[in-house]
Amino acid sequence: MAGADETHYGLVAQYLTEFPPRLQSQLVEQAGSYTALFAGPPESLEPQFQEIVRRLQQEYHQQRWSDQIDSIMVLVERLGAQIIPITSLDYPQQLKQISSAPPLLYSLGQTDNLHLPQIAIVGSRRMTRGGENNALQWSRFLANSGFTITSGLALGVDGCAHRGALEATNGKTVAVMATGIDSIYPQRHRQLAEQILDSGGTLVTEFHPNEKPLPTHFPRRNRIISGLSLGVLVVEAAVKSGSLITARYALEQNREVFAIPGSIHNPQSRGCHLLIKEGAQLVESGDDIIAELGGAMAGVAATATEVDPLAANTGSEGPSIELSALNQQEFKLLEILGFEPMDIDSLSQDHGMPVETLSELLIGLELKGIIGNENGVYQRLV
Repeated sequence: MAGADETHYGLVAQYLTEFPPRLQSQLVEQAGSYTALFAGPPESLEPQFQEIVRRLQQEYHQQRWSDQIDSIMVLVERLGAQIIPITSLDYPQQLKQISSAPPLLYSLGQTDNLHLPQIAIVGSRRMTRGGENNALQWSRFLANSGFTITSGLALGVDGCAHRGALEATNGKTVAVMATGIDSIYPQRHRQLAEQILDSGGTLVTEFHPNEKPLPTHFPRRNRIISGLSLGVLVVEAAVKSGSLITARYALEQNREVFAIPGSIHNPQSRGCHLLIKEGAQLVESGDDIIAELGGAMAGVAATATEVDPLAANTGSEGPSIELSALNQQEFKLLEILGFEPMDIDSLSQDHGMPVETLSELLIGLELKGIIGNENGVYQRLV
């Protein structure tokens, strides 16, 4: 854990003018710590840095920033949060490797989670029913396989990824925020954030307390999501999507990128298809990810107790309990419907079934969770 002085000086560094993260990184590497940078003799550094450090120390001693620093320290302590400068042993090493690592993190909850093997699961805010199921099932499976699930606390796939991890046995999840540590966004995820903390999870951000969710914050948040993780799984995404920004950050950071394919008719699958064309790994089950990242997991995945949800429905041991319980009409309709989305009129015209009969059967299958319904368009889920 960083000492009080190191945390104090690290926080001060974020408020000094003309001290961007890259320069901070250079100078802290030279000095060895923020404390040495602000309290040590400039002459101990290489000549080209000495004048810069003198100016920084002069600005520090003017104390124009002191009220802001004191206010933040009081608020963070009241929240029970931590401030983690990049010089601290509490700072996640995986994130520290990236070129744009934030100089400072605010963390609430279990800081140890930031050091565990993580898989980022991201996707569309406007997910389909199939995307929702995939996000929940894959997250739960990967959490039970030993991964900490990392996402952005957003609506849609992100929220489902966190919830899937919470459903796992001892599942852990990390929510990376685009706001200050004291501001939950979106507001409707306040209860989810509380559940994450209550279950031993973590909220983390680089933004100072009271920071609001500005548009420029979200790409910055996305680089942290990928930077913390061994790989990024994109469940669903449109072509113009924040999830693709996360995936591209992951590629720049030498992380693995995985994408779940979907229907060519689903606009929320086109971003995944684009990533696959650009070199992302097409994955059809959670086992594909474990096989790729198993070495990094150092054998943790071998302790998994849950069956891969997709493998369970496509293996050679016969249908799942839900499918075996279907009557003959329901099973026939399920075979006709397949995994491509179809509306009820097309089903009726193509297969000669009355709309009234179809409607009753479709409602029954939907209530059983076997098919999804998006605005009157139906699609098989299992």
